[in-house]
Amino acid sequence: MNDIVTITDNYAEMAQVMGVANEGGNPQRKQASTLARMRIHHTPIMGEAEVNGKSMNVEVVKGGTYKLEIPDGETYYASSAKIRPFMQRFMYKRFVMASGDTANRYIKTVMADNLNIDLKDNDGQFNCGKPAGWIADFKALPEKTQELLKQIKRVRVVFGTVDLVDVVNSKGEPVEVPTTPFIWEVENRDAFKTVGGVFAQLAKMKRLPVQHIVTANTEEKKLPNGSSFYLPITSLDISKSIELTKEDQTTFGDFVAWVQNYNEYILNSWSENANRDMGSDDIDTVDSFVDVDMEEVA
Repeated sequence: MNDIVTITDNYAEMAQVMGVANEGGNPQRKQASTLARMRIHHTPIMGEAEVNGKSMNVEVVKGGTYKLEIPDGETYYASSAKIRPFMQRFMYKRFVMASGDTANRYIKTVMADNLNIDLKDNDGQFNCGKPAGWIADFKALPEKTQELLKQIKRVRVVFGTVDLVDVVNSKGEPVEVPTTPFIWEVENRDAFKTVGGVFAQLAKMKRLPVQHIVTANTEEKKLPNGSSFYLPITSLDISKSIELTKEDQTTFGDFVAWVQNYNEYILNSWSENANRDMGSDDIDTVDSFVDVDMEEVA
């Protein structure tokens, strides 16, 4: 029972105590990210430059750089990144191509601390449609199921702060970028293992990720058609242990709140879409045996 007895101007807190937090329906909130997103930018960015008095099309940002997208702001690029990981989560993600009047979209699950449970997704299903349980023989599955499984990515979601090395903007101009909180959705199979190796190493040593710096570079991989893509290469510095500050505690709390807010959005979407074609008896039955509690996955 909540023991708050003083009325404050904190609406979210008081609405819960006063029993009106859920009035007015259950509107689907659009998830708005206030975190910068980090990813690898695989292709060069071309721009114009003057060479010997002539304007020429030149490469201003190389492929294989780390890209940091600031919400409602600039995008920055760097060949190397100094990452301080605060935490990781896991999810499934599937890209759905546009069809007719339906635009391109992503199906995403809630974020959890492991992938050993069924995770609700924003399409009203579980695991982006991935069948539950262990698949012993992939090739024995129907072709349609095989194709579906190929589309579903397991994602390691890293939260932390990053310092980009030798940063430039989209014009290739050097810029200064402060230490930035970020989210990085690592979905490539090899990258998933590489980044996971950092967390596994720290776990074996019983050290917290937030107390160490990981240097991230990239490695070029060639495709049969001659094109290239890039994978992360990580180097963990275990020689120094970073002392935690009050600011770190606040940053960690912000990351946890971000995940809780994201999961709430996905669960609301799940309820809307799963309940669309179900009667009330069916809804109660489903919720009784497949409910994913908010605190569990956050």
